[in-house]
Amino acid sequence: MAHSLIQRRQEAERARVEAYEFSLRRVSQRTRPPPDFLTAIDEAKRGFEAETLRDAGDWKPQLKTRDAARLRLAAARYFFARYPVAEHLEQIWIDCAGLCTDEIVLRKRWYIVAAGGGSLYRAGADAWLSRKEVHAFLNPPGSVGFEAAIVQAIARTYTDDLGLALRIAHSRIARTPRAQHRFWREVVRFFCAHPTTVEEMDDLSDYLAARYRRDRTFSLKGRSLASLGRLMREWHRDLEAIARIEAARRRAEAARNRGRGPTPGPEASSRSWPGAAITDWSWSPPSKAHAKRDEYVVTQLRSAADLVAETRAMRHCVASYATKCIAGHASIWSLRRRVAGDTQRLLTIEVDRQGRAIQVRSFANRAPHAEECKVLARWAKARGIVVPQQ
Repeated sequence: MAHSLIQRRQEAERARVEAYEFSLRRVSQRTRPPPDFLTAIDEAKRGFEAETLRDAGDWKPQLKTRDAARLRLAAARYFFARYPVAEHLEQIWIDCAGLCTDEIVLRKRWYIVAAGGGSLYRAGADAWLSRKEVHAFLNPPGSVGFEAAIVQAIARTYTDDLGLALRIAHSRIARTPRAQHRFWREVVRFFCAHPTTVEEMDDLSDYLAARYRRDRTFSLKGRSLASLGRLMREWHRDLEAIARIEAARRRAEAARNRGRGPTPGPEASSRSWPGAAITDWSWSPPSKAHAKRDEYVVTQLRSAADLVAETRAMRHCVASYATKCIAGHASIWSLRRRVAGDTQRLLTIEVDRQGRAIQVRSFANRAPHAEECKVLARWAKARGIVVPQQ
């Protein structure tokens, strides 16, 4: 039945009202909750209740922000601060993501001591910084993070160039483990004496971190930017060689596992190849009373890293024999002498599949000395290796 004109007008009016109310609901804002001051108070005081300077009931904040981090910082300032401090000390109240519990406690403790007017040096900073460096840490020349503030403070001990100190602070040195502080302090001192760009400092820091992990006695004493650059380039070449050898090992492993089904064997996750079925060997010659006891060791090199390290130390090309080792056509052995905690590489030995020592070379491909030949012969006899007459 057709609607009358009045009914159509009424329906049109209802539709307009509904559309208006829908638009109003869509654009209208919900009532915002008030700032959560109680949570901010609880988070700021937690673990440091005994060190608050003021009573929570007397806090009358005039804050409109609902940001929990900003509220937490405001509460920390109220409870602990007599004096303003640098931004890098306040940041712990805003964001502590990625930090362990001990580090969070340490940074909050440093804030409380510094903002309260106490001695940060006596509060534990003396483990890393001198008194002069603590002052520089509390007063950085620019905007820096907590770790970068420590690095620029150390740098300012060795240079008056604030720009250089900030460049060092903005490098990867600021992200190194604090447990290695002594070594990285030496690195900071080196870059203060040999200024360079942040990019080059970052590149060299990657090399220095890898070198220090491998050799805790490594030092920058007597080195220059040029000599350090040469070492870094050698390291990069070693990494490339290791990558090539690893790729060859994975291809050989995939070929061996091709017929074993979709589930690889346990050796699939290994970075070494099987090698020859000959055990490593060690021997200590009879020693006189009170004399240092020598030990000779012959160990098989079964990984890319071992071969490249042998090549670098002995200055020869044994790393190029990796393909033969992976295929099982040869094995490479290293004869070393250990005394008083030090290890000296003496010989590199190639053994073929028939157990014959077909190559024996010392540093820079020289032939073995008579004493080395005696130890070599003893090892060969113990392991059934045939050594040709030199």
